[in-house]
Amino acid sequence: MTDDLKQTDTRIGGKAASRARMVLLTMCVVVVALMVWNPPALYLWLKAVHVIAVISWMAGMLYLPRLFVYHSDTPVGSETSETLKVMEARLYKVIITPAMSITWIVGLWLAWDGFGFSGVWLWLKIAAVLALSAVHGYFGGALRRFANDHRDKPARHWRMINEVPTVLMVFIVVMVIVKPF
Repeated sequence: MTDDLKQTDTRIGGKAASRARMVLLTMCVVVVALMVWNPPALYLWLKAVHVIAVISWMAGMLYLPRLFVYHSDTPVGSETSETLKVMEARLYKVIITPAMSITWIVGLWLAWDGFGFSGVWLWLKIAAVLALSAVHGYFGGALRRFANDHRDKPARHWRMINEVPTVLMVFIVVMVIVKPF
């Protein structure tokens, strides 16, 4: 890859990250303004924000380990490896982590305002979201290891780990929709 392309990629990535931060900041300002204003439909609006954040978080949590599968099979220092490093970092920092933060902040408010933190189903859901957050942290550690060209897990590991967010997501959805307990 030529230096011109690397500089262009960096500028484009920087602009994308800057736009993502602006959107995140705008969304946070809107959410805080809605909480202060407290219109009658606030709960429904925040529920919509929560669902959007969950979808974004889950999309990234399902895609990132797939990138790790590809990354673990590429030669260290190759152009593909370097491209995957950029893709993984942007996905994690620009999409997954902000989406997780919004999910937690708005979700806790919804649990307090809508349910007063009552119900076994809600506590099981929160426990599963904590587990999903731990997986998120695990992916962050893997991201740092891949960035340093340290590959301690084979592609098979990442294929298996890719199922963990799916299982947690199914459990969380059942707790929220069915409320079996």
